Amino acid sequence: MTLNGLNGTAAIAGIGETAYSRSATESALELQLRASMLAIADAGLEPTDIDGVIPVGITGAPAEEYVHNLGLRDLRFSGLVPHGGASAVGAIQMAAAAVATGIATTVLVPAGRNVSHGAKAGVRIHSMPQFHYVTEFERPVGALAPAQLYAPMARRHMETYGTTSRQLAEIAVAVRSHAVHNENAVMRKPITVEDHQASRMISDPFRLLDCSLESDGGAAYIVTTPERARDLRHRPVVLRGCAMGHPDSPSAITQRPDMTSVGVAKAAPIAFRMAEVSHADIDVAEIYDCFTWVVLCQLEDLGFCAKGEGGKFVEDGRLRHGGALPTNTHGGLLSQGHMLGMNHVVELVRQLRGDGGATQVEGARVGIVTGYGDMGDGAVAILEGA
Repeated sequence: MTLNGLNGTAAIAGIGETAYSRSATESALELQLRASMLAIADAGLEPTDIDGVIPVGITGAPAEEYVHNLGLRDLRFSGLVPHGGASAVGAIQMAAAAVATGIATTVLVPAGRNVSHGAKAGVRIHSMPQFHYVTEFERPVGALAPAQLYAPMARRHMETYGTTSRQLAEIAVAVRSHAVHNENAVMRKPITVEDHQASRMISDPFRLLDCSLESDGGAAYIVTTPERARDLRHRPVVLRGCAMGHPDSPSAITQRPDMTSVGVAKAAPIAFRMAEVSHADIDVAEIYDCFTWVVLCQLEDLGFCAKGEGGKFVEDGRLRHGGALPTNTHGGLLSQGHMLGMNHVVELVRQLRGDGGATQVEGARVGIVTGYGDMGDGAVAILEGA
């Protein structure tokens, strides 16, 4: 298969998400199943039409749970993408490859989490095998939570390039301005740069409003061929480019020669070449935002601006609705809810269908979505509304 072999070979035909909250009474599995049924119905399909499944996240249930609970009769493909927040976007690539080669015809990608009645991410995350890399340098000094692990990356960027906390605040404020209009967002109260600056320090330089939410919910999407998608309920959203990338070794963040670049830097050139589009063609962006600095870093690594210029790039409302690059139009992980980046995929599909509501980007045709996981794994997908 050539470099652009996945361009135009797959489409997202259905999306679904539950309410996001901090008080779900359903289990993570139940939330995944509910979101799955919503996505299947959105596509105009039945559960028996599903012949592939890629559960996302460390709470992802095995394929057998979907066979049993949804009544799948002909499951021919199942897989996992074990890269934390990069998994939801990475699964687009895996599902597209399965569909393009005929291994499966209709792939369900679900996720769900309930942290209200379980371990928070900062505790549970260290059960993941890749986190053994932090045991030598980080854990001995008490760096256990994601905010503590990623804060040195942001601080290095500040010291090297002069990036400021107020520039990070611009990202938080822009994302919240979108969540204000989203009824399915946990945090809808408007905030200002001064609110950000007054929020308490979590792990220098991250303040409270630099950090994503802990939330409950479920989300899912359906991947099939563009030809089949055209016969279903909505106009298809076609995959144009995708790639995954991993940061340079050593995998312990603080021991890397460059802490200011992540796996997206390797994935982006491949995805853009495959899609045969330029940065100027991107109408809307859904950028993984576990922390504000991670958005800034990815904008640089994606090539929207040069390394070190991200702080200036995000100023002057560029990321807000009506700006040059509307970003995280649903409120993102920072304000809508933390759904492992699945809600970013769902939102991009909505935007490219023209169903974005109050934050619909007028004339949106081509969009980009990213994932960031664990030690800096990156995933990129470029989608186009048919």
